[in-house]
Amino acid sequence: TKGARLAEPGEFTKRAFLNGRIDLVEAESVMDLIEGKTEAARKLAINGLEGRISQQIRKIREKLVSVITAIEVNIDYPEYEDIEEMTNEKIKPPLLEIQKMLTKMIADSQTGKLIKNGIQTIIVGRPNVGKSSILNRMLNEQKAIVTDIAGTTRDIVEGSIQIDGVLLNIIDTAGIRETKDVVEKIGVEKSLSLISEADLVLIVLNNNEPLTEEDQKILSSTKDKANIVVINKNDLPTKLDFHELQDRQVVEINTLSEESMLPLYDKIKKMFQLEQIQTKDYNYLSNVRQISLAKEANQHIVESLKNIETKTPIDMVEIDIKQAWEKLGEMIGETYTEELLDELFQRFCVGK
Repeated sequence: TKGARLAEPGEFTKRAFLNGRIDLVEAESVMDLIEGKTEAARKLAINGLEGRISQQIRKIREKLVSVITAIEVNIDYPEYEDIEEMTNEKIKPPLLEIQKMLTKMIADSQTGKLIKNGIQTIIVGRPNVGKSSILNRMLNEQKAIVTDIAGTTRDIVEGSIQIDGVLLNIIDTAGIRETKDVVEKIGVEKSLSLISEADLVLIVLNNNEPLTEEDQKILSSTKDKANIVVINKNDLPTKLDFHELQDRQVVEINTLSEESMLPLYDKIKKMFQLEQIQTKDYNYLSNVRQISLAKEANQHIVESLKNIETKTPIDMVEIDIKQAWEKLGEMIGETYTEELLDELFQRFCVGK
């Protein structure tokens, strides 16, 4: 009745952005801080909120502006003799430096995504090799049903744990095998489809059985993914031929105790360099929008360097340099559309 209304999702953060109090990277970091599930994810968000990532982006934009300005002066005022002539060869060194900075930023973004989203981990294998027992042991709870009957797990079972401050999002899948059971078949198909989406595939084999044709198919279907071959039931007599796995990352475990799982955790730490993450500064891009724009900016710099090599006129080379500058501007919100803002802030809770 007094003109008040319910705040829209993200309205306070959006107002702060529109009024120039924060930039778009800092605004996105507010939501990342709210959603952060680990201490590392929260540190990543705080660094973004404090403007450390934005500083890196602005530094690259300033270098681009210097190059663009030098080219523009030459094009607009060619009659002035006291202005240094700007040629392709003279702009090449700063562009190479900018490309190096962008390439590092993009490479480091993989760590940022890891900290923010965790490691999407899928457990695969044929029925009855102990996948559900491994999930239960990792989560320290009976989340998945365990029986001696092959095909007990029909649908995916999920859970998460932290390893060195990074979330491991684990999915236990239906055992992969040929089956006529309609429900089990759907589960198997879903298991296979999830492999392509995972950051890490744990391929479970039974130490107490020889390698089967189904095992070989699973190994073959996962060879192009980051994977660890988990030899389960190493407390039983070995019947598996380890020579057939000599080119794979292999770890031996059993699910009788928490300590028996430690070799698997150590292998994951080394594979994703989790111990190093603990000592880094957390100044990373961490969302798809930012990373995509950084890649586009980098591609424009690559194109400009290619044009330099083919002796393209400098005013044509400048087009890609300007586009790189604009893409980086989109990252921090120097340029934006209303549609973009609506999409970003609708994820927020009411107010914020």
